[in-house]
Amino acid sequence: MKKILAILVIFGAATQAKAQTINDVLRYGSENLQGTARYQSMSGAFGALGGDLSALNTNPAGSAVFTNGSLTISGTSYNTKNKTNYFGGRTSTDVSDFDLNQLGGVLVFHNTKNNAGWRKFSLAFNFEKANNFENEFLAAGHGDTSIDQYFLTFSQGVPLGVLGVGSNEVIEEAYLNIFSDPNLGFVPQQAFLGYQAYITDPVQDINSNTEYVSNVNYNTVSQRFLQSTSGYNNKFTVNFAGQYLEDFYLGASLNFHDVRYEKYTQLDEDGYGPGSNLEYINFDNLLRTDGNGFSFSLGGIARVGEMVRVGLTYQSPTWYRLTDELSQRIITDQALEQNPDIEFINFNLVSVFPDHKIQIPAKYTGSMAVVFGKQGLISLDYSYQDMSNAKLKPTSNPDFAAENDYMSDVLQAVSTVRLGGEYRIRQFSLRAGYLYEQSPYDNDMMGDLNGYSFGLGYDFGAARLDAAFNQFMRDYKSQLYETGLTSAADIENRNTNVTLSLTFNL
Repeated sequence: MKKILAILVIFGAATQAKAQTINDVLRYGSENLQGTARYQSMSGAFGALGGDLSALNTNPAGSAVFTNGSLTISGTSYNTKNKTNYFGGRTSTDVSDFDLNQLGGVLVFHNTKNNAGWRKFSLAFNFEKANNFENEFLAAGHGDTSIDQYFLTFSQGVPLGVLGVGSNEVIEEAYLNIFSDPNLGFVPQQAFLGYQAYITDPVQDINSNTEYVSNVNYNTVSQRFLQSTSGYNNKFTVNFAGQYLEDFYLGASLNFHDVRYEKYTQLDEDGYGPGSNLEYINFDNLLRTDGNGFSFSLGGIARVGEMVRVGLTYQSPTWYRLTDELSQRIITDQALEQNPDIEFINFNLVSVFPDHKIQIPAKYTGSMAVVFGKQGLISLDYSYQDMSNAKLKPTSNPDFAAENDYMSDVLQAVSTVRLGGEYRIRQFSLRAGYLYEQSPYDNDMMGDLNGYSFGLGYDFGAARLDAAFNQFMRDYKSQLYETGLTSAADIENRNTNVTLSLTFNL
């Protein structure tokens, strides 16, 4: 039997929308503390300051604060550590990565006319890695729910006649044909996997049967679940700003996102009880997502007296358009003995879901800074974003509509506080910051994020070198699957970034 590579794009099948959930919204709705070393070392508290290319993320008026043109390039070393507790089984993982995470420049145009209201204008371009998806956790323990519940959930209600291999088909063609049929789709496809792998059996051996039982018998089951993710959410910003009189700065930005995400999951399960017809199950999934997004932002900064600056920013909703591709493989001891062709269902077979859209809610930021001349500064930002207003689209899709109702119930408004300070000693700058971000969940699925940062810089005159260290921590629960096997692993997550930036004055 030959292996085949098949890519199927099916439009309008509501049953295929199962790949898009609340997790997609939270993944693309969050942005890590990224950008230049100066920005990171002050935990991103730049809403009332500007004068840094990454400050455009907080307030687009910030580019008008530059007194001359500038070019900055930054590289970051990422490290993610996870400690996982799953039914008393404790494991840890450690993932490291390095990337050029920021590159941008600004041009400043001064108005030389006497008594001009608009004193200068700025045009800025900035590339930034808004989110780095490199991550991994391992959950290992003795759970109380088997993967059989995943397949049983999808199987109930599906006619047995759908789950066989036709006389003119091979097994891999049947797997893809079920997905491609607009009257079937993702749900029967998963039922097909469970049946062909001998995990489920029909109550009656007739084509019209729609009830199934499990071939697995257990009180507890030994499970090892690995989840590894990679990819990025890159943001390209085009910015225009101006300074009016001595004390006012106004700006606008257009933000273009480029998304690539890959999630690999591997479940190994055994240790069933006496009388079980199966001894082990291996179930692997590979999800790939590609897409793009767009948002815009408007902001202003005002000087209040000699020392105080205040800022206000509106960031529009971010509209993402994404495509998901799913590959799977499944092995059981019974399938290898009685249906060895099951191995032809592997990662060479790709099911492509219809394009879908995600709308991330708008964000509002208020900022204040106190500047002590050339000696230093203290800056504070507060942001508000109501994640319960997030949407999967099209909302006419009944699966998306149900998920949107669920998100409005379990998600909440997120408040974020960033505090940063800088102290200058001649050419040296010492910096530190603190970051707090409220959990988007209105339950215990995810804790609040806390982080701190520090850094230093040296000004050579024509150039500046900056270094930053930042670390942020958050505890959260991760369900193994969205359906059936919904047991959750408790994860203590710690992210550490070290960044170097080189800035050239133009």
